[in-house]
Amino acid sequence: MKRFMSFLLVSVMMVGLLAACGSATPTTAPATSAPTTAPTTAAEATAAPTAATTDATAEATAEATAAATTAPTTGGDAMVATGDITLWHAYSTGGSEDATLTTLIENAKTAFPDANITVLQVPFDQVFSKFENDVATGSGPDLFLAPNDSLGDLARKNLLADLDAYKANLTNIGPAGVAGMSVDGKLYGIPESYKAVALYYNKSTIATPPATTDELLQMVKDGKKLVLNQSAYHNFGFFQAFGASLFTADKACGLTNGGGEAFKYLQDLKAAGATFLTDGPSADAAFREGKADMIINGPWVLADYQKDLGENLAVAPMPAGPKGPAGPLTGVDGFYVNINSQNVEGAVALAMYLTNTESQKLYTEQAGHVPTDINVVPTDALVLGFSQAASTGYARPQDKELGNFWTPVGDALTKALDGGEEATKAITDACAAMDLANGK
Repeated sequence: MKRFMSFLLVSVMMVGLLAACGSATPTTAPATSAPTTAPTTAAEATAAPTAATTDATAEATAEATAAATTAPTTGGDAMVATGDITLWHAYSTGGSEDATLTTLIENAKTAFPDANITVLQVPFDQVFSKFENDVATGSGPDLFLAPNDSLGDLARKNLLADLDAYKANLTNIGPAGVAGMSVDGKLYGIPESYKAVALYYNKSTIATPPATTDELLQMVKDGKKLVLNQSAYHNFGFFQAFGASLFTADKACGLTNGGGEAFKYLQDLKAAGATFLTDGPSADAAFREGKADMIINGPWVLADYQKDLGENLAVAPMPAGPKGPAGPLTGVDGFYVNINSQNVEGAVALAMYLTNTESQKLYTEQAGHVPTDINVVPTDALVLGFSQAASTGYARPQDKELGNFWTPVGDALTKALDGGEEATKAITDACAAMDLANGK
């Protein structure tokens, strides 16, 4: 029961956080290794989830299963998908997410024999530009599975179908999921999962994960091997840990207050022996092959890490800093409908099916997703670790100013880590460039 109550607490905190943060949140475009969906709060978030199974846990799981069986599922279950429906996604070929989606599509084809479903995988670094360019010229897929990285921009460019008429059908989706797929209160996507990075560690070499940034730094100094993706996305959580906020009230860059300290901390980690890599697959390989004890990454690689590390794999929230819990960028993945679609109802029906309780349960169990479905309670300690990480997260904003965060801050991180530029200067210059681009 303890684990179940912990999850419920985390879920409640997450709903409150995402609703409260609204547009006052960082948005981050993941780097090369970001989720092929990129890529979304309290003291207990610093505690790693226990993997122990107790009678109380079994009882809670049984209760949750019963609730999921009797609770109403999405209204999409009453909708029938017919006609031609094309779906694009950016899951890594051969990965656990790709395999899970393949299974769900086969299930959908059986459930909807009158639908002609075509699926296309597009590389993550190309999928947003390809979708935008194709839709702008009147074509593109009916459905687009993606994180809410660019939801605000796509909606403002009038590239997405307005799905507000279907909002009442989302009876299985939590409020934070609906909010994450909305812009200015209007629904533009069918929510599937929450995404935020956390600290993976190898239990064969790390008995207890670091709860604070000081503990992490000391571990690296003592010889523990940490590999980090050198990207503004993966390291975003350190900003909040050191007191920085992405935006001020008027949407100017707010990173000058605490951002320099966060960059200095990353420089200290590197000086102590941490490895920063711009090549995501190489970072993954180092951890999977046992050449690194810890890495910060998202749930999209959970099943793949498990293949190599098995029972030695564990997940904990990023360590808290001197100003509080880490705040990884927390987004929502979901299904968008192309404004040019000639089969909106069929596309929505398919999206509803792919996000119903049974489908989200499969995503959670096989791909390690943190479900937006209120009836799906993860029983795996690793998935619960990501739920805790997301609960302290910075809800991904849909403000247009976010688009001018990535390049200045990414360049500043490179200057600080590779060029040795003074941390405060690097982040101050980045903020100036961001504000100039945003007309602030």
